[in-house]
Amino acid sequence: MPSTMAAHLVRRCCWRHFGAFVAAPSAVPASLLAPAGKVAMARALPQAPFALFHTSSPSSWADGFSVKEQVEDSGNPEHKVIRELIEMATSPQELFQLTKHHALNSNQASLIITQLSRLAAEKNLETESILQDERFQQVISIMDSQISQVWNNTLLNLLKSLYFLGVDSNRREMQSVEQEVLWRLRRLTFRQLASLAEFFAVKQVKESRLLNEVIKKLELRWTELEGTRTVVTLMSKVGHISPALMDRLEDKALELAEQFNPDDIRKISLALAYQNRRCVPLLRALSYHLIQKHSELSLNVLLDLIFAYGKLNFHQPQVFQKIATDLHPHVSTMTPIEVTRCIRSFAFLKWLNLPLFEAIAQYALDNTRQLSVTHLCSIILSFARLNFQPSGIEDFFNMVHELLQGQLDSLEPHLLTDLVWSLCVLQQAKAPYLQQVLAPDFLAQIRGDQSFKAQNLWLKLININAAAKLESPNYQGPFLPAEMLSATQLVGEKVTLLQSSLREALAGVLGSRDNGRFDVHTIYGWQIDAEMVVNSENKPLPLKDFAAPHLLRSEGTKPLPPGARRVAFLRWEFPYFSNRSKDLLGRYVMARRHVQAAGFLVVDVPHYEFLELKLERQRTAYLKDKLNKVMAKEMAS
Repeated sequence: MPSTMAAHLVRRCCWRHFGAFVAAPSAVPASLLAPAGKVAMARALPQAPFALFHTSSPSSWADGFSVKEQVEDSGNPEHKVIRELIEMATSPQELFQLTKHHALNSNQASLIITQLSRLAAEKNLETESILQDERFQQVISIMDSQISQVWNNTLLNLLKSLYFLGVDSNRREMQSVEQEVLWRLRRLTFRQLASLAEFFAVKQVKESRLLNEVIKKLELRWTELEGTRTVVTLMSKVGHISPALMDRLEDKALELAEQFNPDDIRKISLALAYQNRRCVPLLRALSYHLIQKHSELSLNVLLDLIFAYGKLNFHQPQVFQKIATDLHPHVSTMTPIEVTRCIRSFAFLKWLNLPLFEAIAQYALDNTRQLSVTHLCSIILSFARLNFQPSGIEDFFNMVHELLQGQLDSLEPHLLTDLVWSLCVLQQAKAPYLQQVLAPDFLAQIRGDQSFKAQNLWLKLININAAAKLESPNYQGPFLPAEMLSATQLVGEKVTLLQSSLREALAGVLGSRDNGRFDVHTIYGWQIDAEMVVNSENKPLPLKDFAAPHLLRSEGTKPLPPGARRVAFLRWEFPYFSNRSKDLLGRYVMARRHVQAAGFLVVDVPHYEFLELKLERQRTAYLKDKLNKVMAKEMAS
C-alpha cells in the first residue's frame, strides 16, 4: 500500500511540474491558478448545450453533495488524488490511462465521462472516436455497475455529458442514468432541477418523460425559488414549456423586480415577448426600476428592450424616451441589422423621436454601400408608418431611388407592395414603382389568395392605384381593372364609440337621411364615415340623384349644381395617431390627401375633441361649426 501511494504522489508531482515547465512562474496567468475545470470554462466554445453541461466547475461539483459525501471524498487520500488527476487531464488519452493504473469506482468513472465531454467541446474533438474507444466502453460499464453510488451533482453532469457525446438514447447505460435521475428527483435541490430543466429545454428534447417530471417538480416546489439568476434562467429557457410554471415565475419576478440588473430585465422582457405574455404588472415594475436605478444601458439592452416592448405592444413613454435618447449616440456605430431592428420597433410602437430618426436617415446616407435593399425597405416602411420626412429629404430619396434602381424584380410581392405603398405615403413613388405593382403580370402572381394577408395586400394596391390617379398627373398606366376596386371592405371591424356617436350627431347636421351617406367605401380603398353635398349657402342637398365618381357604382348621373361641394366627415380614432401625439400616422395622412384630391372638403373629427363633448346637441353644434369653418376656408382660398 505505501508503494502504491508513493507512485500516485510521484505521478501527481510530475503532472504539476510539467505545467510549471510550460508556463514560467513569473508569467503564470490567473486562470492557471484555478482548478483545471475553471480553465476549461474560460476556454469553452460558444456552444449553448456545452455551456449548460458545465455551468459548474470541477471545484464546485460538491455544491450538491451531502456532508457525508464531502467527508468521504476528503477523507480518502486515494480518491482525492484520482479526482485531481481527472481535473488536470488535458486529453482523452490521459483520462483513459487512469483506467489502467487505478481501480475506479462508478463516481470516478462518471467524472471521467464528464471531463471527456468538456475536452471534446473545448478542442472540437470527434466524439464518435471517443465513443468507439474500448476504454470508453470500460469506463461507461464501471459507471453503470454501481450507478446508485454516483453523487447527485456528478450524476446530473454525467447525464448532460452523455447527451453531448452523442450516446444512443436507447443504449442500456443511457437509460439507466436517466432512470436513476428520475428516481432521485425528490432529493435534488431546486437549483439542480432548474439546471436540468434548462438543459433539456435548450437541447430541445421532445417527449421526454424526465423533462415532464422535472417540470412537475418545479411547479410544485416553486416556493423554494430564490435568487434573480434562477428566475431569469427559468423564464428565458424553460417558461415556454409550462404556462403554469411561467405564471409562478412572473409572480416571483414581480417580487424581485427591484433586484434585477439591466441584463436581467432584458432577458425577462425578451422571454415575455417570445412567449407573447403581456404581463402588465411585471412590465410596469421592470420599467419603473429601469428608469429609477439604471442610468447607463448597453446597446444590446437598449435594442432588445425596444424590440420586446414592440412585440408586446406595451407602451411606456418614459422608457421609450430614455431608449431613444440613449440610442442616439450609438447610431453611427451600429450595424445595418441593428439600425433596422431599432427603427422597426419604434415604428411599431408609433413612437417618433425626431433626433433619432434624423440620425438614422443620415446613417443611411453615410452607409449606402453597407445597406442591402431589405435594410433600406425596412427604413422606408418605418418612416412611412410615422409619416416622417427627413430634413434632407431630397438627398435621402435620391439615394433611395439610386439604390432601388434595377432591384424591384428581386423583391417578393408582399415586400414590393409594402415598399411602393410606403413611397406613396411619403409622396415619393415614381412611375416605375407604380408600373411594377399595377402591371397585369404582377397581379397574376397574387390573384386567388383569399388569406387576410392577401386582402390587406389588395387594399394597399387599391391605395397605390388611387395615388397613381390622384397624385401622379404624368402617370399613364397601367391601372387596376374596375372589378378589382370592390375588394375594399375588411370584415370583422367593430363599431367604435366615436363612430356610433358621430353617426348620431350627424343626424342633426344632415336633417334627412336622403342628404347623406354613411360608411362609404370608395374606389380609392378609403372609407368615408359620412358624406354630404352642400349648396353655395351651406344647405344640404339630396345625394342619390348626383353622380358619385368615388363609388364603384353610382346611383345618380347628374352633375353637382354650380357652387355645390362634396363634404367628407373623417373620424380619427386614438390608434390612428403617433404615440402621445396629435400627428396622424402615415396611412391616415395619405387617406386624407386622397379624399381631398377626389374633390371633397374634409371635416376632421379627432377623438380627443369629439368625445370630450358629452351631450348630443354639443356634438351636433361642434360638427356644424367645423363644417362652416371648412366652407369659409374654401371660399377664402
